Amino acid sequence: MRKSYVVIGLGRFGGSICRTLMESDHEVLAIDSCEERVNEYMNIATHAVVANAQDEATLRSLGLRNFDHVIIAIGEDIQASILVTLMAKEMGVPRITAKAQNEYHARVLDKVGADLVVHPERDMGIRIGHKLTSNNMLDFIELSDDYSLVEVIVTNKKFYNKTIEEVNFRRHFHLTIVAIRRGKSELIISPPANQLILENDILLVVGTNKDVDYFDGKMN
Repeated sequence: MRKSYVVIGLGRFGGSICRTLMESDHEVLAIDSCEERVNEYMNIATHAVVANAQDEATLRSLGLRNFDHVIIAIGEDIQASILVTLMAKEMGVPRITAKAQNEYHARVLDKVGADLVVHPERDMGIRIGHKLTSNNMLDFIELSDDYSLVEVIVTNKKFYNKTIEEVNFRRHFHLTIVAIRRGKSELIISPPANQLILENDILLVVGTNKDVDYFDGKMN
């Protein structure tokens, strides 16, 4: 379903979101106070506007409340980020995602009405850290403080040509296999208990961070 988005702040984070949404064929209004940045997205976003997002009258004139989702990707100006989040909430925007600089900023954004608060720098640091310390973990997505979704490549011969049931995956590792990626094009969603695990399969598993780390260690 095609949706309408507003991206406020066209730095690296906001700009990448804008491009991704457009590639997915959604409507995007891009807003930034820097004319040079707006000009860069003039031919990328559906509409790109030079505007001071801290001005409530300006946001109302742009019809913010008529969009499905507003992403507040303002850079280092924490005060501006909080103010724009608050105004968007008061205008009745259905869904608001806001970028946080730190945990304190995140708590404030949550209190003033953000539906989702993201920490791009912190999250990317976590993902890279896990990749650097593991030979088998291809990706790591933190779902909460305790749970994660990871991609792990099967490199332990003990797993080769055995079914999920034979490995007794849930009992031994307390993890759920969400999907198996095989080769360049095959993706097996919610694999059954009799599904074979092959060499170099990539398992998408979800569970506690402790169990994920334990399983990753068993691939060595």
